[in-house]
Amino acid sequence: MSENLLSPPLHVVAGVLCDAQGRVLLAQRSQGRDMAGLWEFPGGKLEPGENAASALQRELREELGVEIGSGEFLIAVPQAMPHKRIVLEAHCIKQWQGQICGLEGQAFEWVWLEHLQQYPMPPADRPIVAALLQTEYCLVTPSPDAMRDSEWLAGVEAAVAAGVGRIQLRAPGCSPNRWRTLVAESVALAQSSDVQLSVNGEPALALQHHIGLHLPEKLLRARMTRDFPDGLALSASCHDEYALRHAEAIGCDYVVVGQIKPSPSHPGAPGIGWPGFSRLREVTSLPMYAIGGLNRRDLIQARRHGAQGIAAIRAFWPQ
Repeated sequence: MSENLLSPPLHVVAGVLCDAQGRVLLAQRSQGRDMAGLWEFPGGKLEPGENAASALQRELREELGVEIGSGEFLIAVPQAMPHKRIVLEAHCIKQWQGQICGLEGQAFEWVWLEHLQQYPMPPADRPIVAALLQTEYCLVTPSPDAMRDSEWLAGVEAAVAAGVGRIQLRAPGCSPNRWRTLVAESVALAQSSDVQLSVNGEPALALQHHIGLHLPEKLLRARMTRDFPDGLALSASCHDEYALRHAEAIGCDYVVVGQIKPSPSHPGAPGIGWPGFSRLREVTSLPMYAIGGLNRRDLIQARRHGAQGIAAIRAFWPQ
């Protein structure tokens, strides 16, 4: 292993400059640099004695000729590169003084949010795009075994109303006929909302209802190609580096990683903690939801370690 990969990561900052129309600024990496020609959020590395805010102010002054005020923290992305490790910390900037220009000869473009994914980017910048575009909360439904159908569906409806942006429909042990009915009724409940539904482990059911498919890790490892429509989300549960790399290789859209803390759903399992999550974050640019003993209050800490957001059962299910 390279000695550089054993050293502490290099701390880098990036500014997500947002104009009044809702567009964000991308800069193109100039010739002679690593990953030349790719598009990125402007910024650079911290100098000795700097914090993230002062480094970002200096970098944007040097690169773009603007003076910025305070920004809003978005996400920090740990990423392993061929010869170094970095943590890319992104802040949203909505106010600045001065006319933006490429002082280092770099091209730049104002880009609508929905077009960001069309621009080729370094791996560490891609999770920033996901943080701008995708929801931060994902409900994994509890088993309906101990509930009436109406009670379980009321829980799904409450999660939709509460703005949980993703719901993974999962029901271990439920009879097939009952489960098909519950999935159909869940799809009807979410139809008029922006909630993205997925079903756990059943491709035929996902295709029937035109919703996403979530792969438990066992099914992920057995799957050699995506083999799922591009317009529907394919996600997977991952617990190690191999699973993450495989999920990215077959074209998964996001992953759920954990468990972070001990939780009632996995009694006796200690959890990987946030350091363990960060190490896994380094090997992929896929959006990663952290799961295991977490709730809404953990979101900022999750984002500090590169998570897209939080996935949970109890935290998003009405008690």
